[in-house]
Amino acid sequence: MPSSLRSNALVLGVLLALAAGRAAAGDEGQADLDKATQLKVGASSLSELGEVVRLCESALGKGLDQNNASFAKNLLAGALTQRGSIHAGQAFRSLLSDGKWQEQRKLALADLERAVGLNPAQPQTLGLIARLNLLPQGDAKRAAEALDQAVAQSGDEPQLKGEALVLRAGIQKEPAKKLADLDEAIQVAPGDASVYRARGIVRAEMNKFAAALDDFNKAIGLDPGQALNYQLKALVLAKQQKFDDALAVLEKARTLLPGNLELPLTKAQILRGRADYPAALEELNRAAAIDANNLEVLLLRAAVYKELGQPAKALDDIDRVLRLKPAAAAVMRDRAMLLAELGKYDKAIAQLEQLHQANPKDPLTLLQLGILSAAQKQNETAVKYFSEVLGQYPGEWSAYRGRADALLGLGRRAGAIADYDKALQLRPKDVGILNNLAWVLATAPEEKLRDGKRALVLALEVAKLTDYKQDYVLSTLAAAYAEAGDFQSAQQWAAKAVELGGKEHSEQLKQELQSYKAGKPWREVLGASAEKKENQGDKPQAKPQRNAAQR
Repeated sequence: MPSSLRSNALVLGVLLALAAGRAAAGDEGQADLDKATQLKVGASSLSELGEVVRLCESALGKGLDQNNASFAKNLLAGALTQRGSIHAGQAFRSLLSDGKWQEQRKLALADLERAVGLNPAQPQTLGLIARLNLLPQGDAKRAAEALDQAVAQSGDEPQLKGEALVLRAGIQKEPAKKLADLDEAIQVAPGDASVYRARGIVRAEMNKFAAALDDFNKAIGLDPGQALNYQLKALVLAKQQKFDDALAVLEKARTLLPGNLELPLTKAQILRGRADYPAALEELNRAAAIDANNLEVLLLRAAVYKELGQPAKALDDIDRVLRLKPAAAAVMRDRAMLLAELGKYDKAIAQLEQLHQANPKDPLTLLQLGILSAAQKQNETAVKYFSEVLGQYPGEWSAYRGRADALLGLGRRAGAIADYDKALQLRPKDVGILNNLAWVLATAPEEKLRDGKRALVLALEVAKLTDYKQDYVLSTLAAAYAEAGDFQSAQQWAAKAVELGGKEHSEQLKQELQSYKAGKPWREVLGASAEKKENQGDKPQAKPQRNAAQR
């Protein structure tokens, strides 16, 4: 071979060797990628998917050419998504069972977030990220972002887009935005009964009952075997006071799910709305036979027992709820009110004090403490509690009303009038406020506090609001007429009050009538703490204040 040819062959060999070396350097991870590719085809367990992830990471770490690197990233994203989905499924199942869902959610989100980082165009994975974050203690902001991305990416996949829109509607705060998402979901997935059902729920919450019923009827047409459609329709009919129609629709659901707990519970709710408490109790007993420890059943049955005038049985159910869920503040408040109804005020107050210590700024607990203190004629204590509420919530009308009643019980009428006035500004049609203010304006012994003209205006208004059928209201109307100097009208309405009055106040009402027959207006000299009456010669008679709830 000529020297020139030998020289050219040597150069060519060197170039080929260099090219081969460069190719090898760029594809050192190829073997791991090939193994990952083969394993991914049938991978289904966490361990198998974990090995795919490891091999892909190894391949990328060792080096791949541009095309193979892109392929490896997509393969890695797929394995992470699959593994994250398995962890997500375990999280959703654990939520109702062993309580280990938070750790499973953490593992799932780690894989899924990494997957969308490698391959952002994954609407289904984004939807799963949102669902995981919508679980308790999740990242609501990330859920909203993921759903926005899922909606934007799923234009060619109507089912996915519909699901993402329904989820997003669920976290929208404004009803109009909820409906907009659900309207769009129906456009992209018109055959999905669950979307109509979701929109029907939102419309019902907005009191758009006719539109809600239209949605539930469409859901029934698309999925006639789904009992929930009939259950929701029945509840909306009940809200429209169409109780018979509601019960008839609910029976269809019961034929589909004869042993279901929710259906007797729903029927009980409808029967309670119709004020058929014995029948509601029968349904709740049926539900309790299915699950004796169901909190919703126990709470509703307690409410029905209370309506039936059986507070002791209501208390039994409330106590069972608290054994199952000891820290339920609302239930503890209900228990306190039941104890008070049974006359066990000390225990009721002790229950509320326990809540107060746990949350000193809770206004509802303070209000209830004020009410119970006043009921025990501990009016100074009641004033303290009501004042605490007003210090935090100066617009709370019930605290002004409660404090005014307590001040009236203490004989501090000027303060009571001021508080009644503030309460009336916030609740201008409240019967109790109108009546009590009219009473003190008509009967206060201090001339500077009396205002017969205004008392009569207020008393006439409250009499109209109660259809002239409440003895204590007519008593106030009579006192107002007497203060205005019209004793003939005062006698007329006082006599009517005596006619309507029960045994508890009949003697007091008769004394008022006798005072008006004698041409004397009534004066309430004493506070509620003084349980005696006085005669002071020619001075008008005094009477103890009645229960603030009646005044």
